[in-house]
Amino acid sequence: MARLPQMTRELAETVAIQGLSFIATEPERLGRFLALTGIGPESLRAAANEPNFLLGVLDHLAGDEALLRAFAEDIGSEPEAIAAARDLLAGARPAAG
Repeated sequence: MARLPQMTRELAETVAIQGLSFIATEPERLGRFLALTGIGPESLRAAANEPNFLLGVLDHLAGDEALLRAFAEDIGSEPEAIAAARDLLAGARPAAG
């Protein structure tokens, strides 16, 4: 398995933004995300500026293993890297490595 890159806040935010883009590419995925988060399509842009929104995107992806794996494959990453990004945004300290 490839070594995971050092996770930084900037990288974690980039992964989350990629996650939102991935979710938005399919209407069914986006509809499920909006339904589960309670965000209306018209409020999505404003919600994206909220402090925990990007964490919520990664939580959503991590909550569905098939979706997480599809996203990881889509961006050429490992699911563990996405989990590390989620943990960093949630306030966990990145592992030394």
